[in-house]
Amino acid sequence: MQKLIQFKTHKRCELVDITEQVKLVVNQSNIKEGIVNVYVRGATAGIMIQENWDDSVQEDVLTLLKQLVPKGVWLHDRQDGNGDSHLKAGITGPSECIPIINGELGLSTWQNIFLCEFDGPRNQRQIVVTVK
Repeated sequence: MQKLIQFKTHKRCELVDITEQVKLVVNQSNIKEGIVNVYVRGATAGIMIQENWDDSVQEDVLTLLKQLVPKGVWLHDRQDGNGDSHLKAGITGPSECIPIINGELGLSTWQNIFLCEFDGPRNQRQIVVTVK
């Protein structure tokens, strides 16, 4: 089963929790044991599994990436000013695979799935969720 889910982002850089929407797709699939792949379409966004309990962890991720990959110093910035967005997306990667165990996402208590926006805000980010 494969489903496209869409999200609106509100900041240039942010982590958006998409776990509940992915859970819904997994539930609709009726697959009890398998795997779900979560893939973001776009060269300036990523997917990350990260702690869900304390928002400071998500802020720390953004701060780290901002320090590692500053804005405005890359060759691609001459084109459209988002060279850092492409590099941050490359570091995080476009997808994550999560096991399905007894019909549920195999995440631990403190893990959620996040869309990593690095070039927002965007009216639409498309996530492809594939369940097998």
